[in-house]
Amino acid sequence: MLTGPFLDRNWMGENKDYKTANIVMLGLPFDGTVSYRSGSRFAPEQIRLASWGLEEYSPYFDKHLEDCNFHDAGDLEFPLGNTEKSLDLIEKNVEEIYRDGKRVFGIGGEHLVTLPEIKAVSKFYDNLAIIHFDAHTDLREEYLGEKMSHSAVIRHSAEIVGFENLKQIGIRSGMKEEFEIMKKYNTIAKKYEDLDSLKGKNVFVTVDLDVLDTSIMPGTGTPEAGGINFNELLGWFKYISQFNIIGADVVELAPDYDSSGASTAVATKVIRELLMAMN
Repeated sequence: MLTGPFLDRNWMGENKDYKTANIVMLGLPFDGTVSYRSGSRFAPEQIRLASWGLEEYSPYFDKHLEDCNFHDAGDLEFPLGNTEKSLDLIEKNVEEIYRDGKRVFGIGGEHLVTLPEIKAVSKFYDNLAIIHFDAHTDLREEYLGEKMSHSAVIRHSAEIVGFENLKQIGIRSGMKEEFEIMKKYNTIAKKYEDLDSLKGKNVFVTVDLDVLDTSIMPGTGTPEAGGINFNELLGWFKYISQFNIIGADVVELAPDYDSSGASTAVATKVIRELLMAMN
C-alpha cells in the first residue's frame, strides 16, 4: 500500500465531508456561448491548483478557510456543444445542494452559468436579490439571435428576482439600451450605501472577474480597461458581509491569456475573500 503523500486537487482548506459542510464549492467549466475569447472552462481546475499558493488565513476578515466550512465537490462534466443540457445539469445539482440545506459557491466558466444557479436558488428562497460585479451590463435580451448567452445572463436572472432587486457594481461597458435599463431601475451602486435596499433580502453575489482592471486581470475573456482594483473589490466584500448571502459565484477567468499566472492567483484570492464574506 502506498504511503504518499499525494497531491490534493481540491481547494485548500475544504471540509472533505459533504454532509457536515455549510457551503458547497461547485466547478462549472462551461464556456459554450463566449463571444470573444474562449477558455474560461479551464479556470476551475487552474484555480484549485493555485489555491495551494494562498494562506488559509485572511488578514482582511481575520478568519481561516476552515471557519467557512465549505466542501469542494469538484467540477461538473458537461456535454460539449450542448448548452441546454449543460445548464440543466447546473440547475439540477444546485437544487440538490439547497435541498440538503447548504449554499452554493460556483466557480466558472463563463457568466451564463449564473442563470441556472439563480433558477435553482429561487425554488428555495423568496425575497431574492442579486449583487452583480462586472465590467459589462449583461442585460441584452439576446446576442446574435441567441437568448442563452453570457451577454444576457443578468437580464434573464433579473426577470426571475425582479429588476428592483438587482444592484450592479463596476459596470463600464454595454449598449445604450442596457444603460437605460439600469437608469430606469436604479441598479447601479457607486457607493456602499446604494446596496442598503437589499438588506433583509436573500442575496446571491455574482462576480465577473473582468470587473477588475485589466492591469491586474488580463486573463479574462472580455477584458475592459478602467476597472476597479483588488482593494476596492475587497471593500465591497467587507460591506456585503453584513448581508444575508445565500449563494455566490466567481466567473470568467480565462487562465491561458495570462501566462504569468497572476490572473489565476488574483481569482483565487477573490474566491477566498468572498468565502469569508459569506460567513
